[in-house]
Amino acid sequence: MLNTILHGQPTDEPALLIAHGLFGSGRNWGVIAKRLSDTRQVIAVDMRNHGASPRFERQRYEDMAQDLAEVIEAHGGPVDVLGHSMGGKAAMALALSRPDLVNRLIVADIAPVAYSHSQMHNVEAMQALDLSQVDTRADAAEALSKLVEDPALVPFFLQSLDVREKRWRLNFEALARDMDAILGFPEFDTHFGGPTLFLTGANSDYVTPEHRPRIAALFPKARFVKLSGAGHWLHADKPREFEAALRAWLSQA
Repeated sequence: MLNTILHGQPTDEPALLIAHGLFGSGRNWGVIAKRLSDTRQVIAVDMRNHGASPRFERQRYEDMAQDLAEVIEAHGGPVDVLGHSMGGKAAMALALSRPDLVNRLIVADIAPVAYSHSQMHNVEAMQALDLSQVDTRADAAEALSKLVEDPALVPFFLQSLDVREKRWRLNFEALARDMDAILGFPEFDTHFGGPTLFLTGANSDYVTPEHRPRIAALFPKARFVKLSGAGHWLHADKPREFEAALRAWLSQA
């Protein structure tokens, strides 16, 4: 089963499961998860091939959805589910395949469509880092900044680096092998009828008006909220506003 990080104790409110995005981990969501745990238990997971979770050959949404289902069933399910980016697609796949396990769905800045951009350049950049020459996190940051196109991503990537053990907590081989599947989205002939929030960054182009018909077909109760001043990493760009939007949705849906 996936590695889980629990915040808070079970309450009368449904637990909230958080599924992170590509190259992330449950630890990335620690601050928000801890704050939200004042009213409900929050379960942050490491997705397969990330963090402390098991390594598999595949990184397909059908498998990721099953992983999340196992976690929810282990905690007595059903729960509210929040997913960002890759985790958002996994959360949508879960809701479409196992709607009995999902009360409310929150999808952070991603749509149930295929994207044309690749993340292989970031995989190659992290793999190119000479870990034998890295003794401190500052060493890693300096070296990786020369390999990554967007320097703002360096601190995020380094959260998945174990400097002491000189190893990445990412299964690059599996992620590279299934990159097309990660960028895509499976076909479903079902829909999720529960309350669904698509929470997006106003400065992001991951969810566009052209995606609305596909979203409406799969999630007929979808509502949309944009966070001003936020991009794709909206929970990092505007953490307080992101938290406030979540609380408002969870309290009224």
